[in-house]
Amino acid sequence: MSSSGTGNEETAWRSCSRSRADRPPDWTGYSRRVDRGLLSEVAPADLALTFVCGPTPFVEAVAEALVALGHEPSRIKTERFGPTGG
Repeated sequence: MSSSGTGNEETAWRSCSRSRADRPPDWTGYSRRVDRGLLSEVAPADLALTFVCGPTPFVEAVAEALVALGHEPSRIKTERFGPTGG
């Protein structure tokens, strides 16, 4: 995780690699699917404003998991890309 910010505002980034081929040799981040278990480990405890971006099924699954973990739906911002529907 890396973070930056000033005052009361902090921005944190967490990264996951989706395959071994995508990872640099010195990779120390997560290398598993993003699910409720992973989010319970990495999501901020203060229920911060959260941004989720990706294909629709991914965005929906992550947003639902965050809500299940106690995050306020209005504090979860989403952006979808790729095919939509079904």
